[in-house]
Amino acid sequence: MSAFPKDHFESQARACDRLGSPFTARICRLLADLLDEATATGQKALNWQGDPGADALALRLCGALHALVLSGADDELAAQYPPNRTEEGVLREAVQAALRRHDAFICGFIDSPPQTNEIARSAMLLPGLLLVARETGMGLALGEIGASAGLNLNLDRFDYGYENESWGAATSPVKLSPQVEGAPPPLDGRLAIVARAGCDRMPVDIADPGQRLRLKAYLWPDQPHRMDRLEAAMKVAEQHPFRLTGEDAADFVERELAARPDGAAYVLMHSIMWQYMPETTKARIETALEQAGARATDAAPLAHLRMEPTPGESGHAVLSLTLWPGGATRRLARVDFHGRWIAWEG
Repeated sequence: MSAFPKDHFESQARACDRLGSPFTARICRLLADLLDEATATGQKALNWQGDPGADALALRLCGALHALVLSGADDELAAQYPPNRTEEGVLREAVQAALRRHDAFICGFIDSPPQTNEIARSAMLLPGLLLVARETGMGLALGEIGASAGLNLNLDRFDYGYENESWGAATSPVKLSPQVEGAPPPLDGRLAIVARAGCDRMPVDIADPGQRLRLKAYLWPDQPHRMDRLEAAMKVAEQHPFRLTGEDAADFVERELAARPDGAAYVLMHSIMWQYMPETTKARIETALEQAGARATDAAPLAHLRMEPTPGESGHAVLSLTLWPGGATRRLARVDFHGRWIAWEG
């Protein structure tokens, strides 16, 4: 049992400020003051079993409150949420009342970890996939771990703009246009995705209204563009389904690598999820990649494309690519965690 960590809520608030959500930062700071033993939610949070930071306790609570707003379950709280403006004291009263009024719902909601499917990360991954396609001259078989609802598996069906450069389906409802720092990434070459599959410990079935609500609840209320992107990507997924399984990432990787076909480049990809996996799972995946990489040929190449934080660097993630045969690793770009900007280095 760990003591209630107010510093975790403040740390999350600062992160929300940096990532452009001052409203979520306000909610984090209010929760740090308002949670108490008077509710089951407060008792659970104040005596959290585990690491509140690693478990994203603050975001779980923020997601629960947002779910109440999105579902229409609390009009008083919704009146204080964006696009409405509210004074701090009024917002505080609304949050405090919601914690008491919906104690059972919130207490149950925070039992499960946050689940997000950030569509804008596709604009960070796309240049890496194009690079693999150019260098192998093959179609790509995609495998994504930590895929959430798997929506980024359809990234070739989105429309992209990188300043004056464009790529993709102009008629797509999903429009991505990240800020470009320096020269735009190269977008030449043909991208043909011949297979796509993903896995997640708790995959989101967008056909289930409750799971769909949970996915939307973890978007930040003062960032409506992210909600618009999510809704558009779900429409694309309804028209173009893919294989999504609920399982351990290492089990998925080992099975998929063993079954990968000749005549296509298999790409294992992931974004902002590696840090949440147990070390044993990471080790199994790394071993599976090394063993499969040793067997890779020009007729059956293998790539590992990842967008993840790098030790010693803060404020951004790094897009990296390892390609077999050969197994050379290249640093391709610095990227924003939510896909707002890309600085190509590759």
